[in-house]
Amino acid sequence: MNSPTALRANRRNFYVHVESATVRDRRLSYRALGLLTYILDQSEEWKVRSEQLCKGEGREGREAVRKTLHELAAHGYYRLERRQFRHTGIAMGAAVSEFPVEQWAADYKTFGESLTIPVVEQPDGSFLVRYPDGSLGSDGFEPDLGGDPEAKPDAQAEEEPEPEMEETAPQAKAAPTAKRAAQKPTAAAVKRAETNTAKAAEKKALDDDAEEVAAWWWKLAEEHFGKYVGQKGGYVAMRRQVRNALAKNYTKQECAKALQHARKHWPSAQQWQEALGVVTNHIAPRTGSRPTPYSDAATWGNTMNTTVPGSETTPPDDTDDAVFGVLPA
Repeated sequence: MNSPTALRANRRNFYVHVESATVRDRRLSYRALGLLTYILDQSEEWKVRSEQLCKGEGREGREAVRKTLHELAAHGYYRLERRQFRHTGIAMGAAVSEFPVEQWAADYKTFGESLTIPVVEQPDGSFLVRYPDGSLGSDGFEPDLGGDPEAKPDAQAEEEPEPEMEETAPQAKAAPTAKRAAQKPTAAAVKRAETNTAKAAEKKALDDDAEEVAAWWWKLAEEHFGKYVGQKGGYVAMRRQVRNALAKNYTKQECAKALQHARKHWPSAQQWQEALGVVTNHIAPRTGSRPTPYSDAATWGNTMNTTVPGSETTPPDDTDDAVFGVLPA
């Protein structure tokens, strides 16, 4: 690298090259594939910054770019590196690959779906990943990243004055990598993988439940209150509120009932907390200064009681005859 913050590209050629398997990777969105190609086309001195990537006509917004970088990281194409050099301290730099690196995808999960991965420089100039338990592991880079020797004949002639060494140098590097690959995973690595799998399953379950409740409520709220015209990102924020409540062991049904009680597409934090307290009987609902009992039927009619996510209530026969109404303030 010419600088400690250089862009490290895990590539096999000097021109922009994306393997067919990468282009056909159905896990990647077209947005992610386009951003990957753009980053691969940059020089080593180029810095990967979301605020820079989102500038220019036709570009995506910053949050969209950040989300796409996480998508690439989750599938082993991109990551940020916190590089610990042997003599020059610490620097941040990006790493990108034209093909998926399983180790990168695994590290993304190990470090809590963070883009930043700590790596440590070795005496031979390579890097190893430093895991939270202090162990070191492969950084996922192939042993020979020099590319096709015919792609830049002049540069090769300057850097390699002795052509006969071109054939032996890659083989000398490949041997230790193959040896490391043949080793069995350590007990710590196995435990780490099991923990990551369990966390991923738990996260997916929470995300799925939150999406179910949020989608149900958004559709119902728009039917009763009209199309949402509030602050941008209201649906995402409301879904996050539901997910946080689910993570605190509220049920899907309680979250759905709380949204009913709050009567807002996207309740404020105070409204949401109060609504959860009401539906779990921790606090009594109030109208002005006088406590009043909460009633789904009085507030919403029968339509709101039959489709609450997590509810096993049998719909009444007169569901279609229900009339929506709002209690006076």
